[in-house]
Amino acid sequence: MNLSLSSSSSSSSSSSTTTSWFSGIVRGRSDRSSGLKASNNYAASSTESVGPVKGKNQFHGVLFKYGPKPIQVAFKTGDYKQQLIFIGGLTDGFLATEYLEPLAIALDKEKWSLVQLLMSSSYGGYGISSLQQDAREIDQLISHLINKENSEGVVLLGHSTGCQVIVHYMCTNAACSRAVRAAILQAPVSDREYRATLPETAAMIDLASTMIAEGRGSELMPREADSFAPITAYRYHSLCAYNGDDDMFSSDLNDDQLKMRLGHMCNTPCQVIFSMADEYVPEYVDKKALVERLSRAMGGAETVEIQHGNHSLSNRVQEAVQAIMDFVKRDGPKGWDDPWS
Repeated sequence: MNLSLSSSSSSSSSSSTTTSWFSGIVRGRSDRSSGLKASNNYAASSTESVGPVKGKNQFHGVLFKYGPKPIQVAFKTGDYKQQLIFIGGLTDGFLATEYLEPLAIALDKEKWSLVQLLMSSSYGGYGISSLQQDAREIDQLISHLINKENSEGVVLLGHSTGCQVIVHYMCTNAACSRAVRAAILQAPVSDREYRATLPETAAMIDLASTMIAEGRGSELMPREADSFAPITAYRYHSLCAYNGDDDMFSSDLNDDQLKMRLGHMCNTPCQVIFSMADEYVPEYVDKKALVERLSRAMGGAETVEIQHGNHSLSNRVQEAVQAIMDFVKRDGPKGWDDPWS
């Protein structure tokens, strides 16, 4: 894939001199004069650009580091104070879904930036990471956007296991989570129910449970546990075992269990986009009933059922973009006032 990127040690910031009401969220804010100059230079060099997408798999934007780890890199299209952050699922990284290109264009027209990030769990790193680590890195990214970009708030868009990341992050009460104005869960499906269809899973869950009981939860499982990446006993148990940390959207959880896992999302405007032909949802699952139960557990989240849509909505790209933009334009800007009040 060909990315047209502009690298920077810090991301571009708004050309406005108005101080964001988020500016005090993180202490030790550095002088932004150099950032403003860089932003103006970038704007000048982008005047001939036709938008955030140059061609197939070619994005215009800024590549920046949001944390000290080598993997902590993000890519932002547009130079706006409102950002939609895309959080991918297992094995995902940049350009994880086909709807990101038209979504970047649609967001740009509404003066929103699309931010894609890499985390410790991106690509093959999910097996040695955790939801807790993901949450810390999401918080670092939002902190960067607040302090370096003068952000006025963000919307989180999760795909697949990225939905679990959002749900976990929003229950941490991390300081920067208060900058999240809305959340979109696209393909919130159960890793446990899917993996239960694989022949090796039952034996591997037993092994992971034994390793955890012996204090070896951070050690790696045998290769046959996961063909895509090395995976620790803890992470395997989290994804595959009943009541694991990642077990949030399973159809066999009762209403009280779902509410216990998802109930805190009632404090954030939420949209659930469910693919009604999702290949990672077992055939025995009543998808329509599950979507309704997830919505109730989250206090009445908006639901969008995309008929015949697959897991990543690669066969329903325009429907995906339309649903996301309708939600962002309708609910995203609400109360762009100071959330601290």
